[in-house]
Amino acid sequence: MNFTQMHERLRLELLRRIQRGTLSVSLLARQTGFGQSHMSNFLRGKRQLSLEALDRVLLSQHMSVWDVLPVNFNRADTFTTEGKDTVPLVSHAAALFEPFIRPSSMRSMLHVPPGLLDATPGRGPTSRKAWQRFVAVSIPAADALAMDPVVSPNAIVVIDRHYNSLFPYRPNRNNLYAVRNGKHLALRYLDFLVNRLVLRPHNLAVAVDLLEIPPGEAPGDFIAGRVMLILNEL
Repeated sequence: MNFTQMHERLRLELLRRIQRGTLSVSLLARQTGFGQSHMSNFLRGKRQLSLEALDRVLLSQHMSVWDVLPVNFNRADTFTTEGKDTVPLVSHAAALFEPFIRPSSMRSMLHVPPGLLDATPGRGPTSRKAWQRFVAVSIPAADALAMDPVVSPNAIVVIDRHYNSLFPYRPNRNNLYAVRNGKHLALRYLDFLVNRLVLRPHNLAVAVDLLEIPPGEAPGDFIAGRVMLILNEL
């Protein structure tokens, strides 16, 4: 990884925190001692930071340089991918908002069937290809109810974050998506109707939700990815 790539990973992480509401440009400026315009230009990709400035930003966010390195970077005391058939198990918030999964966000590594990840085509905008592609999350009982019996309580699902298109993965079969509803991750079938995402459960006892898409945003902005594997407890 070069210096420019490190800057980009840090910039995307800061933008993620701003999107989640845990950070603002003015707060970042106060925390680092830099001018707000300086921070704004960095976040908009118009300038880079010096090494000293980079250190101050990391310190202000309680991060280290290891948090902006790729997951498979060789370090003895961090999780690493043990080949192409493992996926990081992360929180719902990380799956929704973190383009790059930091070592501190990883709970464990999940082994998946050999060749599964290589054989899965993505479908979505070019910008999403910059995200780390596959993540896994655990689904508690309250969140699994809407998709019962397809998803059982405490199931683990693997999400392809490069697939946030509404186009069917297989003809005549509904895609199951991990979707951002507020700041919450929900598993639903999706339709798009009159500027709204229709979040449809499998369990007919659970109500259908409507998610309005604000002007300037697309349905895919609210889709974390397609659920490509469900591991239900036996």
